[in-house]
Amino acid sequence: MNNTYGYVRVSTRDQNEARQLAAMRAFGVAEEHIVVEKLSGKDFHRPLYQQLVGGLCRGDILVVKSIDRLGRNYKEILEQWSHLTKTVGAAIVVLDMPLLDTRQGRDLTGTLIADIVLQLLSYVAETERQNIRQRQAEGIAAAKLRGTQFGRKPIQLPADFDRLAGLWQQGEISSRDASRRLGISYQTFLRHAKARCARPTL
Repeated sequence: MNNTYGYVRVSTRDQNEARQLAAMRAFGVAEEHIVVEKLSGKDFHRPLYQQLVGGLCRGDILVVKSIDRLGRNYKEILEQWSHLTKTVGAAIVVLDMPLLDTRQGRDLTGTLIADIVLQLLSYVAETERQNIRQRQAEGIAAAKLRGTQFGRKPIQLPADFDRLAGLWQQGEISSRDASRRLGISYQTFLRHAKARCARPTL
């Protein structure tokens, strides 16, 4: 007996998978056959996805809400599609794109159209991912030219820090007393004092 499975994916734990789940149920996928994974789609190294497709048999159906839920890497999407439909013999249904439906009964023209549409959509998904990375890199470069600094701002140490750090290094004052006099936290004093003096805590 052939089974129908649904694969639901969101990129982060904060994203909501409710719409995808609703679409799976509306299609008729049994609750126990719906797999939900919260990982990036940049590649197919996803444990739950690999477990799901590893158990597919000839004639089984894999349902996804949209092609980008399957993945975002153009080359790998095509390879995965070919593996599942030709090597495994399973069918794939993309709910948002009726042309991407490889269930039995489709004629040669329909199959050809599905392949063309798949390649186009996969290319668009991969191009968009590359464009996002490029825009991020360009934005960071532009911000640096404007003098924007990234990361944690360096702490402005009190003017008396070096003198007290020197006394601490010589064992004339404790690190807690030094931090109290400087008005900074004990951890902050130790971190910077160790970096400057390279001496273990007393």
